[in-house]
Amino acid sequence: MFAVIKTGGKQYRVAANDLLKIEKLEAKVGDIVEIGNVLAHGEGENVTFGAPFVDGALVTAEVVEQGKNRTVIAFKKRRRQNSRRKIGHRQLLTTVRIAEILLGGAKPAKKAAAKPEAKAEVAAEAKAEAAPKEAKAKKEAAPKAEATVEAAAAPLFKAPKGEPDDLTVIKGIGPVAAKDLNEQGIITFAQLAKLSDKDVAKIDEHMPFSADQIKDWREQAKELAKK
Repeated sequence: MFAVIKTGGKQYRVAANDLLKIEKLEAKVGDIVEIGNVLAHGEGENVTFGAPFVDGALVTAEVVEQGKNRTVIAFKKRRRQNSRRKIGHRQLLTTVRIAEILLGGAKPAKKAAAKPEAKAEVAAEAKAEAAPKEAKAKKEAAPKAEATVEAAAAPLFKAPKGEPDDLTVIKGIGPVAAKDLNEQGIITFAQLAKLSDKDVAKIDEHMPFSADQIKDWREQAKELAKK
């Protein structure tokens, strides 16, 4: 007996034990899949056609392999327009072995794998059950996260009282760099002059300035702090 099935927008004539490559099906190797779109079936010259599908007809198949077809290249060029376009497509394929051709609403010998929609429903239910636990965990973690953000937002150094110096006087410090230093609590020449190597390493780690730059500014600041 043979049947004509439709899957992936294409029609195939199949019989039991036929090996067939069709467009990708969401199933694992070894799963049994059901193809209900049977256009016709028959044996010899006796053929029954559907309108468009045969009622109660079903074809089952076992997934043998998940793979890809060869790459198809589409190249388009517009003459004298300096326009070229190259597109490649590699179709995903599923290799199946036809197991049974069933008629009149007969049941398959092997049960088909669960459909992706059913799996999605189960996953949604599990997610719904886990939601309260996640919400509780997020609520408990919120104070810690806020504390971390506050710590990250705190300046690197404590700014001294008094009028700030114009750090742009130092060669290599522009308005943007001066603003960044001020935001991190460095506002005077004296502060820059007293930076330790540990302080330099901290600035190098948290700000877009290199250690060599900061050490150069420190030496210039020592001279300016004496004035």
